[in-house]
Amino acid sequence: MGDVMVRKQIYLPRQQNQLVKRLAKQRGVSEAEVIRQALKREAEMSAPVVRDSKRALDEIIAFARSLREHSELMQGEPIRWNRQELYEERESRWFEKDEGG
Repeated sequence: MGDVMVRKQIYLPRQQNQLVKRLAKQRGVSEAEVIRQALKREAEMSAPVVRDSKRALDEIIAFARSLREHSELMQGEPIRWNRQELYEERESRWFEKDEGG
């Protein structure tokens, strides 16, 4: 790794400590490397990269504009609501479930 390393001290439950030791031995790397690899995988999974965000935005705008061509979607009044009505509606669904509904 060409990056400057920063020392970290962490606490692991006994089972995770044993797992890190076993994985390091199986892979032939250090325990620290096992943790670095796990962090890298986690970051890749939880933070999707938008490679061409301008193109993605242009596609979203084009799709929204295309909806204008569907007159059946543009009929009637838009739905209007306020936050309190939304909370009350959601709350009523919870109470129905509690009452066996």
